[in-house]
Amino acid sequence: MSQLPMLSAVQIATDRVLLRKARDADRERLIELQTDPEVWAYLGGPRLREAVEQRLDAIGLANVTATPGVFVIADKATDDLIGTLVLSRRAADLPGHVTEGGEELELGYLLRRDAWGAGLAFEAATAALRAAADELPDQPVIIVTQTANERSLRLAVRLGFQPVSTFEQFDAAQTLGLASLHSFKSLNGRRRGHQDPF
Repeated sequence: MSQLPMLSAVQIATDRVLLRKARDADRERLIELQTDPEVWAYLGGPRLREAVEQRLDAIGLANVTATPGVFVIADKATDDLIGTLVLSRRAADLPGHVTEGGEELELGYLLRRDAWGAGLAFEAATAALRAAADELPDQPVIIVTQTANERSLRLAVRLGFQPVSTFEQFDAAQTLGLASLHSFKSLNGRRRGHQDPF
């Protein structure tokens, strides 16, 4: 596990979503998220329900989000889990880096199908990146998505990530997007326009 600083927030609220730690009540919706073939179409395919249940039983639901920067995305009105978001360090031994030593901040997220198309992933990701920009020193932040996943690539660009390279992982072409963390700093409650990363 990286020793580099991470986002310390345990809860981040926006108008429509709440980034928070996992609770026992999230179990079934989390299992559904992990086993949905459409959600996992560009991520190597869905997990088997039995395997997900066994993992949750082994580690405990609270430990799913115990690591700093790992959140459940909940609907703010109902508190129901609609997805997950991770802002963590990309392991140095994985392909896809923009710094020599790796371990860049990397954004990842999953949303349940019933939450697609409403801008909730954008809202959740923006909130997490703003919180990190307000707390951590400026640094590169990356997003990696399968090149065939056009919807995810559009969202990355909308968030302010610029495609900088492609590489092979999981037997598929991946696109790496890059932004400067401080390009997400809040200014009068609004996101500043994207700036060149360096």
